[in-house]
Amino acid sequence: MKPTLRQMEYIVTVAETGRFGVAASKLNVSQPSLSAQIAETEAFLGVRIFNRGRTGATTTKEGEDIVRRARLILRDVEDLCVSVRDKGVLAGRLRLGVLSSVGPYLLPSVVRDIHKNHPTLRLVVREENTRELEEGLKSGRLDMVISSPEDHPGTLQIPLFQERLWAAFAIDDPLAQTTGPIALKKLAGQTLLTLGRAYRLSNVVSSLAAKCGGYVSDEYEGTSLDAIRLMAATGAGVAILPQLYAQTEAQRGRDIMLREILDTTAIRQIALIMPTSETIDSGGQVLADTLKKHALKIMK
Repeated sequence: MKPTLRQMEYIVTVAETGRFGVAASKLNVSQPSLSAQIAETEAFLGVRIFNRGRTGATTTKEGEDIVRRARLILRDVEDLCVSVRDKGVLAGRLRLGVLSSVGPYLLPSVVRDIHKNHPTLRLVVREENTRELEEGLKSGRLDMVISSPEDHPGTLQIPLFQERLWAAFAIDDPLAQTTGPIALKKLAGQTLLTLGRAYRLSNVVSSLAAKCGGYVSDEYEGTSLDAIRLMAATGAGVAILPQLYAQTEAQRGRDIMLREILDTTAIRQIALIMPTSETIDSGGQVLADTLKKHALKIMK
């Protein structure tokens, strides 16, 4: 007998939890029943999907592709049900990944807008770094992501907006004694603070440092924009911040001075990205237009 949708759900849940017992509890079935169903699927396909061990279940190389395909099948079935049950351009469930350096500063107003105008859409948001978003797209764990386009080759992309980068200085820094934009060359010799290497922003800041004669800190890699802003406030260096954050969160505090960096390379591109197996339908375009509208409103 060919694998059933229920068996595919079992496979995906085990892959996500890493344990048969946890997956069985989550699915409200007994562990022996879940194990038997997965074993039956493995026998039919002729491959082992999971390696079982004391530390849990890990996906085999062949199993990774099976899990990815099972996710897509389950998603398509859910979309089919929604298309019959609900009406509207945006409906059903959308698993949206977003850079953690974008999501908290853009999505609150976007989500309110979407829920108001498209109440049948269930938006599931995951804030992750660039590498995790790429994995999510490839595995089928995420339907779309909001990320830097150059980090997701071979995908469908709708450009959303371009962010300028800002420098954050401690209040007593000489460069904080004036306001207004600052030329990149003024950062020569400065220690620049940025996020860890799993984020595209880190690469952009490294390029800026090389161009102006600055240095990217090798003693501190931030895990959030708030963290590098606070480090800048202590005088540990100059935090390089994207515009959305600078104009929503950072400007509210009095512990730093913000100055826009004047340079054609001091920018970050952001796009709505999806796998090539998808098509840019009216729903995707509506989501992109909503994201653009709110981003431009913040950055005006």
